[in-house]
Amino acid sequence: MHITNISEAKSSLSALIALVEQGQEIIIGKAGKPVARLIPYQADQADRVLGGSWEGKVKIADDFDTLPAEIMSAFQGYGTL
Repeated sequence: MHITNISEAKSSLSALIALVEQGQEIIIGKAGKPVARLIPYQADQADRVLGGSWEGKVKIADDFDTLPAEIMSAFQGYGTL
């Protein structure tokens, strides 16, 4: 575990991130007290489960992520002047 203060962390963030990538945990302190922990990011691998009070009341269509051609054509050129 590596302990640093805020001003050191600001000036050496890239180096601290390199340490985190190597598996180290970084504690950032303010006025001698720990206030933050810098650790590696770990994506949640668990599948989301629908449930609760909406269970059985909502159906997600098989083609939910497919954008129909007529909708896509409405967006083409959007935002250009």
